[in-house]
Amino acid sequence: MHAEIARELAASGDPLRLTLNGVRYVDKPPLLYVLLAGALAVGGATEATARMVPALAALVAVAATAWLAARLHGAAWGALAGVALLTSCGFFAYGRYVRPETLFVATLSVGFALLLPAVLEGHRGRAALGLAVFGLAALAKDPLGALLPPLAVGLAFVAAGRARPLAAWLPWPGVAALLGLGFAWYAAVALTTPGFAWYTVVDNHVLNVARARRFPDEDVPLSALEFLAVAALGATPWIVAAGATVVRLVRRRAWREPAQTPWIVLALWAVGVLVLTALSPFRLPHYGLPAYPAIALLAARGWSESGRPLALMHAGFFAALGAGCALAWASDGAPLARVLEAADVATRKAAAGGGAGLDPALFVPVLAIGALAFGAGAIGLALLVLGRPRGVRGGIALSGRRSALAAAAVTAATLLAVLPCVALGLEAVASARAAKPIALELARRAGPDDVVVHEGPIENSGALEWYSGRRPVILDGERSVLGFGATLPQGHDAFVDRAWLDGAWRSARRVWLVTGRAEDRSAVTTLVGARLVASASGRRLYVNR
Repeated sequence: MHAEIARELAASGDPLRLTLNGVRYVDKPPLLYVLLAGALAVGGATEATARMVPALAALVAVAATAWLAARLHGAAWGALAGVALLTSCGFFAYGRYVRPETLFVATLSVGFALLLPAVLEGHRGRAALGLAVFGLAALAKDPLGALLPPLAVGLAFVAAGRARPLAAWLPWPGVAALLGLGFAWYAAVALTTPGFAWYTVVDNHVLNVARARRFPDEDVPLSALEFLAVAALGATPWIVAAGATVVRLVRRRAWREPAQTPWIVLALWAVGVLVLTALSPFRLPHYGLPAYPAIALLAARGWSESGRPLALMHAGFFAALGAGCALAWASDGAPLARVLEAADVATRKAAAGGGAGLDPALFVPVLAIGALAFGAGAIGLALLVLGRPRGVRGGIALSGRRSALAAAAVTAATLLAVLPCVALGLEAVASARAAKPIALELARRAGPDDVVVHEGPIENSGALEWYSGRRPVILDGERSVLGFGATLPQGHDAFVDRAWLDGAWRSARRVWLVTGRAEDRSAVTTLVGARLVASASGRRLYVNR
């Protein structure tokens, strides 16, 4: 879907008027789409080109996290922090999606990497540059990305009794750059699109939190417990070491020590993102991703300070995960169903709309690999902790820096071995859900004068036009990310109702209907002579003649 928005931007050249399916799209700001449009212009409109932008953004986030950890805690632990972010399964998965999440995380990571050492060293120029990068976070996904990171820094300075002078951590050139980069696009669109400011500020934020949106989409939010579980699972096991660091900082009241200010900022950011999202009535699985770089940084410090306890804990944890994967593998993936129901947005939407969810049996090969990887990691850590090298009585004392780093390296290697499981899992999801097979069938069969209709919100088949080259009209799809665009004059012709479809179906023109809805909930039950042409990935393609 996001690649299609970028393709339409490349055709229009107007970042103030993003469109999807020809309808104004105002849910996200333009940075991802501008970068994607540039990449498509250079590399062509291919999947690989589109995926390159969020993948490179993910690598930028990893590099910025490693660099910041190296500045704060040494090169070895910097490398560990980078690997910790890379091997956080939730982050790795979103790095393979064409979505704005990793670009958002990258801008936050770079902003913190520039700002935190700068305020520690009194370098106002670099601090101003960090604030400017936070402005780009507002252009990547959300205006809160520009405002909340400086707030976390300010709270840390207030706790340390060092809030003044403000220019030490909030230099005015940086504030000006943050506001200019972060909000100029929003102001320009508000001037050219009546209702945009209300939609963005009130409907998409205030009313969204209050669960009273005028333009809701079909997303099904998680409960607070589900969100925290999914966020923790996506950052497993690094969140354990990060939690140990936060507890240690609180016990020593580290906010009173100027040298600890960057770590207090990171702790406030990680905890704040997770807690505030959990307290919000509207939560989606990826809302925890902005906390992951801070979790990786805190985890690296945690391993440096308490290697042996963490090694023992992770050995037991990996053993439990390995056993769980083996049990799920032996049960044809059945225990995975509940995880998918909580962690996967599309599965929740499908369940609410009467569509088919993912078959857990798709993940059986992945579970087998996971069982082996986690089992090997548990054995490796156990040998490291309990082994008896020559000349040493008893187990290895993991209090030393090298021993702690060795245990952390085994943990990182285990997670690196698990990453192919995530990639294979995403391939299984694509095989069961992608719009590509139906779109290619439509491209092969539909004539230039035929009418194409998509039933339901177009984001449920957002790549339909990308692969088919045909722009559908949308039936019963106003409850959508295009809900606001549907109210604008240029969006009216893109949406049709069942009376229009019935008339078109009976006319002399050939009409194609793409639907992912269950047959008893679909408009196809009222269409005379509907012929099923193809069925794939949870969708069906019908034609009237």
